[in-house]
Amino acid sequence: MKKLLSYSNGISNIPLKGSTIGEELRRIVSLYGDREALVVAEQGYRATYKEFWDETTRVAKALMSVGIKRGDRVAIWSANRYEWVITQFATARAGAIMVNINPGNKIEGTEYVLNQAKVDLLITAQKFKSTDYIDILNTIRLHCSYPNRTVILDRNWDKFLEMGKAVSDEELEERENSLNFDDPINIQYTSGTTGLPKGATLTHHNILNNGFFIGERQFFTEQDRVCIPVPFYHCFGMVLGNMAVVTHGACMVITGEVFEPEFVMQTVQKEKCTALYGVPTMFIAELSHPNFDKYDFSTLRTGIMAGSPCPLETMKQVMEKMNMTGITICYGMTETSPVSTQTFADDPIDKRVGTVGTVHPHVEVKIVDPQTGSILSRGEKGELCTRGYSVMTGYWNDEAATNAVLDAHHWMHTGDLAVMDDEGYVSIVGRIKDIIIRGGENISPKEIEDFLIRHEGILDVQVIGVPNDKYGEEVMAWVRRKPGFDHGEEELLRYCKGRIATFKIPKYWKFVDEFPMTVAGKVRKVEMREISAKELGLIK
Repeated sequence: MKKLLSYSNGISNIPLKGSTIGEELRRIVSLYGDREALVVAEQGYRATYKEFWDETTRVAKALMSVGIKRGDRVAIWSANRYEWVITQFATARAGAIMVNINPGNKIEGTEYVLNQAKVDLLITAQKFKSTDYIDILNTIRLHCSYPNRTVILDRNWDKFLEMGKAVSDEELEERENSLNFDDPINIQYTSGTTGLPKGATLTHHNILNNGFFIGERQFFTEQDRVCIPVPFYHCFGMVLGNMAVVTHGACMVITGEVFEPEFVMQTVQKEKCTALYGVPTMFIAELSHPNFDKYDFSTLRTGIMAGSPCPLETMKQVMEKMNMTGITICYGMTETSPVSTQTFADDPIDKRVGTVGTVHPHVEVKIVDPQTGSILSRGEKGELCTRGYSVMTGYWNDEAATNAVLDAHHWMHTGDLAVMDDEGYVSIVGRIKDIIIRGGENISPKEIEDFLIRHEGILDVQVIGVPNDKYGEEVMAWVRRKPGFDHGEEELLRYCKGRIATFKIPKYWKFVDEFPMTVAGKVRKVEMREISAKELGLIK
């Protein structure tokens, strides 16, 4: 008897949406115009779907008034606030391509994105935490010709909106009618193993449908109120969050710019949220908060935990103590809009902890031998590949990088090692690519290595991830110094500060004369991780 192969396709009686994001939003507004669409607790902002539509109209017109054309790049550099959400939908209606910039970016990362995407307009906050965005932009402008124009939310947002009055309803309608659901609408920069981040280019069709089916697995309706404390610049916030909610006429409930566990719990209680999102560390922080027992979670029923593996005990506590009996687990990557597999809200707990669920509707997944490309039998470990409507068009202006992950049959090679069981549930068991996942953030070791090697005293450097209870992994650098240099950790931390994102700065440093090598002369990062984990007392 032939063994069952590790291949599964998402059969569904619900068709894909053949519309643009603007058309879908218009449909939702016609059905649920008087219902709340967006609440931002920190800003005291509330809008019904009709009010939200009007705000996106104002911003779309403002974009057109300053010359933004279909396909132009409009970047947004800000933490979570209501203007971010409005910009997300307004750029889609105007046919612009929204470029997400990580709020934690410093000079290097921001300059790279602005240049690589050739940003026409930047919408930015003044600062985030202790990072002054204006200072960074002033530094970048000395040798960077992008962006062509900047709107600062805290200074000239209202003036920008006023400019939109010069654009008529008919002009905006004409622009919207010219759009196609296969048009690129979003560039999200994602780290890989080959250096600087790459811009995964996604269409209306990609993120609109992916968001919808993410919401379907949580059984969302217009009655739901979804608390989204995860960042918008990442697909978790803007697709699993905003797009899943809006496609069901539900309400986006945003806490604020920074995750603060007690404020999240206060918001869930006050807004009577029915769903809550987070990475495992967020849920752990809420559960362990000294005031946890003061809050009422009785309205919660579902949500998403994603970004890194969930400990069994954490999942049990979330279900029992937070009333989230229907919480789901997702797996995906930015390049696939992002979700390819997800558990159902009523799956057994072992499936919601030990697996990342089954294939999404209208998507295919297979597990192949990384060397031969042959599909493996169920239960065998290999590389997870995915194909379907959700796969990106490619990396922005980077054909070589695109061809390295998308094969001739349009299968996305994830680089993750996985196993599929007889019921079609997928478990992620490792990864081929040498990426670090810290608290849900994908970090490229090569990117940090390329930055550190420019220090005058570094001969060679290798960056790895080491285990961490809070974040899953932390960044560590093994450094070989040039003769005559004896700089230590403090000097290298000063070198990194303000130049690369804080979460990319190594937490641990090890100074060595040589790296563990294979017979073929390749650095053995697996061995480096084992040595470091033991030396740091991270494993017994």
